[in-house]
Amino acid sequence: MAEIVVIGAGVGGLAAAARLAASGHRVTVCERAPDVGGKLGLRERGGFRFDTGPSLVTMPQVFEDLFRETGDPIGTVLDLVPLDPIARYRFGDGTTLESCADPFEFRRRIDDAFGRGAGSDWAAFWKRAERIWHATYEPFLASALDGPRTLARYSTRLTDLATIAPGRTLRGLARSYLKDPRLQQFVERYATYTGSDPRKAPAALASVPYAELAYGGWYLRGGLRTLADALLARCGEHGVKVRLSTEVTRITADARGATGVLLADGGRLPADVVVANADAAHVYRDLIAVPSSLRSLRRTTPSLSGFVLLLALRGTTPGLAHHNVLFPPGAYDAEFDHVFGDPGRPVPDPTLYLSVPDDPGVRPDGHEAVFLLVNAARHGVGRGAVDWRTPGLADRYADDLLQRLAERGHDVRDRVLFREIVTPADLEAKTHAIGGAIYGTSSNGARAAFLRPANRSVVPGLFLVGGSSHPGGGLPLVTLSARIVAGLIGPA
Repeated sequence: MAEIVVIGAGVGGLAAAARLAASGHRVTVCERAPDVGGKLGLRERGGFRFDTGPSLVTMPQVFEDLFRETGDPIGTVLDLVPLDPIARYRFGDGTTLESCADPFEFRRRIDDAFGRGAGSDWAAFWKRAERIWHATYEPFLASALDGPRTLARYSTRLTDLATIAPGRTLRGLARSYLKDPRLQQFVERYATYTGSDPRKAPAALASVPYAELAYGGWYLRGGLRTLADALLARCGEHGVKVRLSTEVTRITADARGATGVLLADGGRLPADVVVANADAAHVYRDLIAVPSSLRSLRRTTPSLSGFVLLLALRGTTPGLAHHNVLFPPGAYDAEFDHVFGDPGRPVPDPTLYLSVPDDPGVRPDGHEAVFLLVNAARHGVGRGAVDWRTPGLADRYADDLLQRLAERGHDVRDRVLFREIVTPADLEAKTHAIGGAIYGTSSNGARAAFLRPANRSVVPGLFLVGGSSHPGGGLPLVTLSARIVAGLIGPA
């Protein structure tokens, strides 16, 4: 039995703690915030409940495995609701497309939206995405990554290597199969699920739309925050000590490896193993000096961030599904030029993502709780960054986004009871993610996945879990990272 300290009570940290405690270890979780969840945040006001982070559950089997392997099955603690449509897309020319998990029905919807022939193009792309998924899932998502050596070992499987096309971009792959520019844009949108630019992200990211459309999009009744609450309860069942408002200021180590953590209040917690559910750059820059790991991180491109508007609205908005993606009429490239440019800039006419749950548990009767998100440059100065604390900037930009929403057919400005703004600067302050980068590092570049921090640190006894480490950001991937870390540490 090991004494284990987990730094951070995000989904990755809680999932790792539950798994490790269920396998017999003594586990303490230290969370600097007064509540759990990390980026899976919650705002409550006037009878409204807003998820402030992820708003869609994909790959539900990952969560089913987690709860089954640590106790009672997921259905006893969470109410998973399948969505159809998964999302409603509105393109710049006004065309709409509703995605769904039935591949034959989705192909029919594509033909109806874009004309006959588009569905056949999609079917060919879908087969390639399926092959990419099966070629990459086990070695690149479900297993610990051993740097570029993983690809070297993988290169002996020539068919799989040709399938994932390591030198090709997601944009290049999409355009080789899909003639309709709107379908191309639909696929390129998925690069942002990893905080990346589709012009630079690898073709292997075709696995992202495959995972969403093959396994469906789901909602947790009561809001996605209920996942964090369920994980906290599961940790409690296994005796995990969760210390809130407890900031770790240092990871201690000796010649043999990690020895514990120092706390902001002057306390110390000894440990045989430390699991850091914190941004990897913060870990290696502020909590423990590992120059080689920090140098590797500096060779990566940080992921994009997000600018969020939480809107409490009177009445309901016609024409909106639970999830909506409203593309701008202009060129999609402009969005990524602004987000990743030198310097970064607020996108003047961005893609608007809206989550509008039809759930009486998150809003008063006859009202709507709307989560509006746009891709944004990180907070800071220099390439790919904006000083989001500039006086008046956030409010002016929020006004601009409501104007853009009106231009795309949904003018809600006269129904706003209140609004709250979450900028990249706010995300950085809450989560220690550098600049508010949602996914840690982006997948920009063929080698980006191999530069992502490994789950096993070069410091013996120190492990990384969560969105900034392998296999990446997003609820299912951080949950997979917890399984990987628990496997590397092993049972008591």
